[in-house]
Amino acid sequence: MEGLTAIKQRFEIIGNNEKLNRSLEKAIRVAPTDISVLVTGESGVGKETIPKIIHQLSHRKHANYIAVNCGAIPEGTIDSELFGHEKGAFTGATTTRKGYFEVADGGTIFLDEVGELPLTTQVRLLRVLENGEFIKVGSSNVQKTDVRIVAATNLKMQQAIQKGKFREDLYYRLSTIELELPPLRNRENDIHLLFRKFASDFAQKYRMPTVRLTEDAVNLLINFNFPGNIRQLKNIAEQISVIEESRTIDKNKLIQYLPNYNNLPALVNADDSNSKSFEEDRDLIYKAMYEMRKDINDLKKLTLDLLNNENSDQVVQENRHLIDKIQSKEKNFSQTNNVELIQIQQTNPPLQSNYEDIETIEEDESLSLHEKEIEMIKKSLEKNQNKRKLAAKELGISERTLYRKIKQYDL
Repeated sequence: MEGLTAIKQRFEIIGNNEKLNRSLEKAIRVAPTDISVLVTGESGVGKETIPKIIHQLSHRKHANYIAVNCGAIPEGTIDSELFGHEKGAFTGATTTRKGYFEVADGGTIFLDEVGELPLTTQVRLLRVLENGEFIKVGSSNVQKTDVRIVAATNLKMQQAIQKGKFREDLYYRLSTIELELPPLRNRENDIHLLFRKFASDFAQKYRMPTVRLTEDAVNLLINFNFPGNIRQLKNIAEQISVIEESRTIDKNKLIQYLPNYNNLPALVNADDSNSKSFEEDRDLIYKAMYEMRKDINDLKKLTLDLLNNENSDQVVQENRHLIDKIQSKEKNFSQTNNVELIQIQQTNPPLQSNYEDIETIEEDESLSLHEKEIEMIKKSLEKNQNKRKLAAKELGISERTLYRKIKQYDL
C-alpha cells in the first residue's frame, strides 16, 4: 500500500493540514474494500480527488470509473441516465440505453452532489446499495450490477434529512465511511503553497514568468475567507498570472482580486455553522460603535452644560433619559456581543447637583477595533498563562482564529 506522501505526489495534492491528512489516510485504508464512502465538505475543497484515490488503490482500478454530477442532470431524465431505459419507455426513447450503473459494472461510480437526487431516485439507489439490483426505466426485468459507490455532497445531510429532502436510510448506507475535507480558510499554512503551485502551472501554460507575492500580499491572502475554497484560489492565481504585467504582486494589487475583502478581523468562531456571516457581524459592530460614539458625544455635551449651568439638577432631570439610555446600552452591548469593543468607565457615583464631583468624559477620537482587540487578546493570554486554547474559549473564538490574530498582530 502506498504511503501518504506518495499518494499526495501521485494525485498532486498540496498541503499538510492535519484534517486533510487524516481524511486521505482513511481513504487509503478503505480503498481495498468495497465499503461505501461519503465525502463531505464545502464546494470547491477538492472532494472529487478522494474517489479517484479510492478507485486507483482498489482491485477495481482496471475497470470503469464513472463520475456523475447528480445536480447537473434534470430530474426528468436522471433515472434514465443512472439506470438506463428500454426502447419506447418515453417520448424520444428510440433505442435501448445502458445507464451508468450498468456501464460501471465491476468498477467505481462517483455520485457528486448526491444530496440533489430526487426522492424517487434515492429509492432506486438504495436498492442498488442493498442488493446490487436495479430496473431500467420502462422495463420489468431486474438486473444486477457490481459497483463500488463513492458519493459526495456539500450539504449538511442531517438538516436535509430533517427537512425530508434526503432519506435517512440511504444516508446511513452511503456513509459507512464518511470523510470530511476541511475548507481552505482552515488550512492557513497550505494557502500560499497552493497559490505557488497554481502560479507555476499557469506560468507554464501561458509561457510567462511565474508571479510571486510579497510578504504583505501573502499575509493578506492567508487571511482571506475563500468562500469558493481551492477553486476560487486557483481562479485568482490564473487571473493574476494573465492580467498583471508585473510578476511581483504586492498587497495593493492582490486586494483587487479578493472580492468583498475587508481587513477588519471578525471575533466570531468561523467553524460555527450557526454564526452570522462576517459581513453581518462587521456591519453590526460598526453600527453599534457609531451609535455609542454618538451617545458619548451627547453625554459629553451634557457634562459641559452641567459645568456651565448653575441649575445642574434641572439639567440632569431633563437629560435623565440619555443617561439611562447609555447605561443600559453599555450593559446590553457587552452581554450580547461577548466582546468588549467599547466600555464607558463609570467609576464615579451617579451625577450629583454639585458639579465639582463630575469628571469630564473624554472621547478617544482614535478609538480602534484593532487596538481594543489586541488589548483583549493580551489580557486573555496573560490571564490563561499563554494557553491559546483557554484564551480562545474565553474570547469566544476558535483556537485557529486566535493563532492567526497572534501572528497578525505579532503578539
